[in-house]
Amino acid sequence: MLVIIPALNEAETVGRVIADVIAALRADVVVVDDGSTDATARVARAAGAQVLSHPFNLGVGGAIRTGMRYASRQGYSRVVQIDADGQHLPSEAARLLAQLDDQQADLVIGSRFAEGYARTSAGYEVSTLRRLSMRLLSRLVSRRSETHISDTTSGFRAFGPAAIEVLAPIYPSAYLSDTVETLLIAGDRGLRVVEISVAMRERLGGTPSSGHFRSLFHLTRVILVVLLHRVRRPVMQRGVQ
Repeated sequence: MLVIIPALNEAETVGRVIADVIAALRADVVVVDDGSTDATARVARAAGAQVLSHPFNLGVGGAIRTGMRYASRQGYSRVVQIDADGQHLPSEAARLLAQLDDQQADLVIGSRFAEGYARTSAGYEVSTLRRLSMRLLSRLVSRRSETHISDTTSGFRAFGPAAIEVLAPIYPSAYLSDTVETLLIAGDRGLRVVEISVAMRERLGGTPSSGHFRSLFHLTRVILVVLLHRVRRPVMQRGVQ
């Protein structure tokens, strides 16, 4: 099993995240250093991770694409994606992995908003405006994929062999839309997607790479991506027929 940690200027937190992963899971760890200008790569190596470095920033989607292609080349059959800022709890990853087997799922989403979400105990909050935007996005994606997903932008995920095979060559790279487009691709390719509630915490340190207004801008763009995907796929199908 492989844990992929995309990282951009997370020297303050990535070492602790890797230590938590190693303590919680029997897995190899690869950090994709996405053009960091700090000591992220050095700290990650010192903590025991393999490091794949981009010469410049490609975004989270680009980092996950690099990690997924590495997983495919190395023959890993299960992959977990975890953020480098410490918001995801590696101890929760085992619950995602269990769903790959128990629910015979190909892709498991760790949701902040599903029933049972332990927001208070984890000390994590989402602004009202962002929550409303994400709720709208959830409805659009759920209708499109015919699978209810309450947290379409979650970066806490587990991938089985079928998902790795499908997504590694074509993993989308645009910020935020990578998480959403993978769900649309999964629906198109017949992959089985499930979600479970997970606890999250505030980041362990450092500064978010995207502020609230920029995140809302990207959420709006992602909604347009979903709407265009809804139009484009029937047109493509008619062309094939």
